[in-house]
Amino acid sequence: MANTKSAEKRHRQSLKRRARNVNVRTTVKDAVKSAREAIASKDGTKTTDALKAASKTLNKAASKGVLHKRTAARRISRLAKAAAKAKA
Repeated sequence: MANTKSAEKRHRQSLKRRARNVNVRTTVKDAVKSAREAIASKDGTKTTDALKAASKTLNKAASKGVLHKRTAARRISRLAKAAAKAKA
């Protein structure tokens, strides 16, 4: 355990950040999962709405630093590609 004041503060900060990051990651997973389910259902309007929501969530996670920006871009790209393939 931390034995200096600054180390104790860093530990408290890390716990807060971890809680925030876990929450954001869970939100991202839920959004991507619902987008994949919408793509699988082949419902056009549902798919576009879910895809928009998922990309917004991924971009927000990247801007907050929870995900790397290229990781978010790659995931968005793959979702869009899957949606386009399902549409065709």
